[in-house]
Amino acid sequence: MATGSSTIMVTTDAELLQAQADLWRHSLYYLSSMALKCAVELGIPTAIHRLGEVASLPDLVTALSLSPTKLPFLRRLMRLLVASGIFVSDSSNAEVETYRLNTLSWLLVEGVEAEDHTFQKYFVIGTTSRHYIEASMTLSEWFKKDLAPPLLSPFEYPFLLQLVLHLWSDDDCVKILTQCKNAIPPREEGGKVIIIEVVVDPRLGPIMYEAQLLGDMCTMVNCRGRQRDENDWREIFTKAGFRDHRIVKRIGLRGVIEVYP
Repeated sequence: MATGSSTIMVTTDAELLQAQADLWRHSLYYLSSMALKCAVELGIPTAIHRLGEVASLPDLVTALSLSPTKLPFLRRLMRLLVASGIFVSDSSNAEVETYRLNTLSWLLVEGVEAEDHTFQKYFVIGTTSRHYIEASMTLSEWFKKDLAPPLLSPFEYPFLLQLVLHLWSDDDCVKILTQCKNAIPPREEGGKVIIIEVVVDPRLGPIMYEAQLLGDMCTMVNCRGRQRDENDWREIFTKAGFRDHRIVKRIGLRGVIEVYP
C-alpha cells in the first residue's frame, strides 16, 4: 500500500519541453478542426481540383474570390492544413509554393462522380457545427450532474429542433415540445430547447416576407403544419409548459429560438 505523496521525476530538460509542447498541442487541437471547417466552407479542395489538381496561393485567392490582402493569412491556414495531413505542399520551387490534394482532401471535392469518391463535406460541416461544439463544452458539467436514468447525452442538453416543427400542427407541436420539456433539466441547471425555424415577420422586408408566406402556402399544400410568427410560437411554447423564450439570432428567413422551462 502506497503512503505519502508521489513525485513525477522529469529526467531531462528535453522531456519537460516535449511535455509542454504536447500540452499546447492538445489544448489547441480544436483549431485544426476549425481550419478544416474553414477550408471546406471556402471550397479550397474543389478549387484545387478545378485548377488542375495543383494550385499556388495566388491561384487560390483568385479562384475563391478572396481579397489579395488575405493571401498571407491564407498561407498560414494552408500551412496548418498541410501539417495536419489535409493537403500536400510542394515547395521544390522556392519562389512559388503549390498545394495538391491527397486522399483525405479528395473526399472534400464537390461535383465528382467516381467509385472511389464519397463526398464528405457535410460530415465536416455537421460535426464542427456550433451545436456539437457547445455540447462538448458541457461534458464536465454532465459528469457532475446526478441524473436519473435514462441518461441524456451532453448533446441533448438542449435538444435541437431544426426545421421540424413547421411540418406539424399546433397541437402536435405542443406534444413534441412537452416531451422535450420533460426531458431537460430546469433552466437554472442549463436546460433549454434550441429551435431553428421560420419566424414570419413583415419587418424583414417585402422579399423575405413574401418568401415566408410562400413557404406557408407550401406547408398548407403538403402537410399539416404552417409557418408561424412570434406570437404563434409564444402560444405554443406556453401551452407546452415553457416559461420564456427569446429569438437569439436571425438567419435569413429563419430564427434561432431558445426556449426555457
